[in-house]
Amino acid sequence: MAGNNRRMSGKKGAQVGSGGQRRRGLEGKGPTPPAEMRKGHVKQRAAQAKARRAQGRPQQRRGSGRSSSELVVGRNPVVEALREGVPATTLYVQQFIDNDERVREALQLAAERGGINLMEAPRPELDRMTNGLNHQGLVLQVPPYEYAHPEDLADAAYDEGEDPLIVALDGVTDPRNLGAVVRSVSAFGGHGVVVPERRAAGMTAGAWKTSAGTAARTPVARATNLTRALESYQKAGITVVGLAADGEAELGDLDALEGPVVIVVGSEGKGLSRLVGETCDLRVRIPMPGGAESLNAGVAAGIVLYEAARRRS
Repeated sequence: MAGNNRRMSGKKGAQVGSGGQRRRGLEGKGPTPPAEMRKGHVKQRAAQAKARRAQGRPQQRRGSGRSSSELVVGRNPVVEALREGVPATTLYVQQFIDNDERVREALQLAAERGGINLMEAPRPELDRMTNGLNHQGLVLQVPPYEYAHPEDLADAAYDEGEDPLIVALDGVTDPRNLGAVVRSVSAFGGHGVVVPERRAAGMTAGAWKTSAGTAARTPVARATNLTRALESYQKAGITVVGLAADGEAELGDLDALEGPVVIVVGSEGKGLSRLVGETCDLRVRIPMPGGAESLNAGVAAGIVLYEAARRRS
């Protein structure tokens, strides 16, 4: 009965308390931590990226491997490719070919460059190689292009003690535009170009020619998924800026060009794709008082790269 009385007693036992939480809630939280210590802040991401670099980078990554080899067909295209320094492994010359000025120049350029095999082949063999194209007795084989990994471009910039300045192309399918962008990136001190693996121009002989030889020293990276590549740049503290005719900011007001930045350029007709546009930290317009509706990718990239170089000088 005694134990029963204790259970029925109205006497209160120990109560679960707040553990001092209410009292601590009234106290101040101290000074605001610096931006580098705030979770998710762009400066924290940049500091983390810097710390990772200080620990040493992994061996250089490769993008989506190599492109396929390519054939440049015809006397004028072959001579132009050799003049512009397009990489080549083999020059095929038709047996008993009419030895005109272009053939002689092609042979001379190939011999001067060195490292290019000269192969004589019968016309039927060249017809088979080129699927019946009008090769005019000259065929130049261009080796597969080795693409970099998108992260390698930023790493190389930091290795040089510079903020990354990278151009990404979204939906640009003309190799000449890619070559023009590569040339502008080289001219204005950029660190490389990123292209998607699918539905985009690659480093063909046409792109090499338009780059006027600068493709030899300006890396092109290929991303399996451009949106994910841009998000990876953002996590590393790099601002992603998209060019758009209806952008909320104007190029002259873009302070982001003074720091680590990726400039995303869309196609002339469609502009940025929806997902890429939504991924950008901000979208910027180029003022065009002349009234033009749009600029091609090569021209647009050149204008922004010039502004970036001017601000960084």
